[in-house]
Amino acid sequence: MAGGARICLGQIGAAHGVRGEVRLRSFTAEPEAVAAYGPLETDDGRVLQIESLRAAKDHFVATLAGIHDREAAAQLANLKLYVPRERLPEIAEPGEFYHADLIGLAAVDRAGRHLGSVVAVHNFGAGDLIEVRLDAKAETELIAFNEINVPAVDLGTGRIMIEPSPSVEDGGEAKPSLSDKGRG
Repeated sequence: MAGGARICLGQIGAAHGVRGEVRLRSFTAEPEAVAAYGPLETDDGRVLQIESLRAAKDHFVATLAGIHDREAAAQLANLKLYVPRERLPEIAEPGEFYHADLIGLAAVDRAGRHLGSVVAVHNFGAGDLIEVRLDAKAETELIAFNEINVPAVDLGTGRIMIEPSPSVEDGGEAKPSLSDKGRG
């Protein structure tokens, strides 16, 4: 699967049982669809095919082609599973996009001033966050990916509008919030 952008569709967890099954977390919109995308590639270049998939409490239990014992399954723990971007269906709804399509977009403010660029999209369980590398400082900043903080995404022009936080506006110098000033 050499080539362009890849999309992470899932992650293998611990071995399950003694016959080579693994726990699998799916990141697809319809979780059981992870098996329908064909061969999946790992970061280290291995290609894995899901032969069967069954639902468990908060994950799936998967059988992978060529994995027949617990030891082989255990060696796959924590591997992320990818497919090439072009293998995914086209997006039909306006305002929807794949996270991979956001990476590399220029981050601008409402006036169109360039602030930096999107380097990653994360989800740690409480919603999506975009990670922006700011031109004014070496660090990156995480911004909640919602309509308030990110009012516009324009894939055609390669830009994402963000409502800058005080640290973005001031080149890294955060201003105190009202709660920091006190109320009396």
